[in-house]
Amino acid sequence: MANLNRRAGLHVAPITLALSLAACSAAQPVSGAATSGRPTGSITVLAASSLTNAFDTIDATFQKAHPGATVTVSYGASSALATQIALGAPADVFASASQTNMNAVTAAGAAATPTPFAKNVMEVVVPAGNPAHLTALADLARPGVKVALCQAEVPCGATAAKVFTNAHLTVTPVTLEADVKSTLAKVTLGEVDAAVVYVTDVLAAGGKVTGIEIPADVNASTAYLIAVLKDSKNAALAQAYVAYILSAEGQKVLADAGFAAP
Repeated sequence: MANLNRRAGLHVAPITLALSLAACSAAQPVSGAATSGRPTGSITVLAASSLTNAFDTIDATFQKAHPGATVTVSYGASSALATQIALGAPADVFASASQTNMNAVTAAGAAATPTPFAKNVMEVVVPAGNPAHLTALADLARPGVKVALCQAEVPCGATAAKVFTNAHLTVTPVTLEADVKSTLAKVTLGEVDAAVVYVTDVLAAGGKVTGIEIPADVNASTAYLIAVLKDSKNAALAQAYVAYILSAEGQKVLADAGFAAP
């Protein structure tokens, strides 16, 4: 009988060990996913600088809705961000203010199936108090008026150029800036008489500036697109982030910031 018990013990130990290992394995969450089923971890988003205010709000609400998720956003000109992606900069999501710059990323095979998520139009912006007494787009072509614009390869510069073409105006800027935020800063600091930026930037600047509306028949718009990057290290969280931008909650934040629907 003692021999039988010893044999039984030899069989019980492996079964107990197997059950213990199975329990430990079940207790370990899958990488990138919380036990609630929502993805966790961290992602890096490269976004057009004109999205700063809206995305700062969206990032906070997204992270609150996704405990264990961290979003880091790097803002800049879409053209510069597209170049960074082409050079292999580690990132998970690209939000572009231009179809052209997104096309460059997809053509390089760095992203697939980008989705439009917003639209923006241009506006003339002058310092608070409007010291140069400008009243219309045509005033930017007046001799002596100091105008700041974005560089031609930057979406806000390319879109401003369309406005001038539509209005048959020749405007010679005194400075060409790397992105829309630095262009707006020239106005808020009083270094120029006016600039052409997005309506969302005029709204975000509040009482520091005054906006002068551009007539709809000569105004121009740019489309914003977003995509998960091919080399994302956390595709599940990146996809959840893009879905949030496209959701009713994300779209409301964008609308409140002055963006139009795509």
